[in-house]
Amino acid sequence: MNDAALLVPVKAFHEAKVRLGSVLSATERSCLARRMATHVVRVAEPLPVAVVCDDPDVATWAEAAGAEVVWCPGTGLNGAVTRGVAILAARGVAEVVVAHGDLPGARGFDHLTGAGGVTAIPDRRADGTNVLCVPAAAGFGFSYGAGSFRRHCAEARRLGLPLHIRHDLELTWDVDVPEDLRRLPADLREVAAAGEELPADPPAARTGGAT
Repeated sequence: MNDAALLVPVKAFHEAKVRLGSVLSATERSCLARRMATHVVRVAEPLPVAVVCDDPDVATWAEAAGAEVVWCPGTGLNGAVTRGVAILAARGVAEVVVAHGDLPGARGFDHLTGAGGVTAIPDRRADGTNVLCVPAAAGFGFSYGAGSFRRHCAEARRLGLPLHIRHDLELTWDVDVPEDLRRLPADLREVAAAGEELPADPPAARTGGAT
């Protein structure tokens, strides 16, 4: 049993980051999305990681990166996250940190746990929700998409849960539009420019099997 776990929703790499299409090729976008997601999984320790997905390539990547796979075909992002949280709650996980896979500045997530209630980190535009830490059994209603940060804050209040809003700089920066690429670390800039997948050197698996 774990007190907390990280849940990362990851869409098919070949469909990722379409808004970067004016500056990156499809291959470059796919490679960049894969490497950013690998980074998020790597820095999650000591939290165990589960990846919710509906793409076989993503599932294979997640297992190689040491994450559990929660298979969620046809559910959409909100349904996939809801299913993933429910599965973790059924195993006795008390808190789930939901983080997107495009946070190249992330250094860890365990510092967000233990505050009680809901901890929310918006994107730097205070529109989307980059990271949420929620009580696993609270029945939190996820509502990703434009304006999600406002809706998620309202959901915490609806449930009567304490709400902690944080603006951690390394977690408010995600990669959605071309201007976001300016802050990429050197190794990720090289991946995007070359359109090549570098060795992932994954950590040992933390959990086993697919759900």
